[in-house]
Amino acid sequence: MSTLVLALIAGAVVGLALGALGGGGSVLAVPALIYLLGFTPAAATTASLIIVTATSAASLYAHATSGNVRWRTGALFAAAGIPPAVAAAALSAHLPGQLLTAAFAAVAGLAALRMFTSPAPENELRPVRPVRAAGAGAGLGAVTGFLGVGGGFLAVPALVGVLGLRMRVAVGTSLLVITVNSLAALTVRTGGAAPLDWAVVAPFTGAAILAARDGQRLAAAIKGPSLQRIFAVVLLCVAVLMLTDAVR
Repeated sequence: MSTLVLALIAGAVVGLALGALGGGGSVLAVPALIYLLGFTPAAATTASLIIVTATSAASLYAHATSGNVRWRTGALFAAAGIPPAVAAAALSAHLPGQLLTAAFAAVAGLAALRMFTSPAPENELRPVRPVRAAGAGAGLGAVTGFLGVGGGFLAVPALVGVLGLRMRVAVGTSLLVITVNSLAALTVRTGGAAPLDWAVVAPFTGAAILAARDGQRLAAAIKGPSLQRIFAVVLLCVAVLMLTDAVR
């Protein structure tokens, strides 16, 4: 199978995940870029941030028109994460790839377990407290910069479990958070990043943007608790695969 076809297929899967689940794009994009398309871990994380930023920004509009974005909560959550994201991105450049892979797997596994055990409310459980939102956002920003991911796979559990948003609203709001956090981490990484293969990155991104529209429609057709369980299963599978690779 040609590299172009693989890039298009992988991009479609990533876009579908982002559009439907409001996260999971980077945890799928990074392994695809490394294991299917031959990117180094450093190049894969940088390319993933580009792909996820563009796809999240495009998908955000569709969710916003459906009323599933809490702009104030998302903006506060994202803004609090920018300084930690920048600092953690600079730190990660000095750490071995195997350690980052293991950390990636551990964080994804913990997020999956949290999603399995958190309630899946159909209505917001409580008013969002600014301090709580800022604290959760700062922690997410640190993980985003450190692991080179958009953070949606952690933003959604935090928005549901910590801030009490219903699943569909958490999905839409997470896309705002992902876009801002990815841009912040990307500004640090691109300065010393190796050249990227745009013949792969461009079609990957285009396919992801197109598939995100289908993902948004899919999310609208699935009940909140079911959507939450699907998200958790995807995360757990990715965590197992990445941890297996890290301990080889």
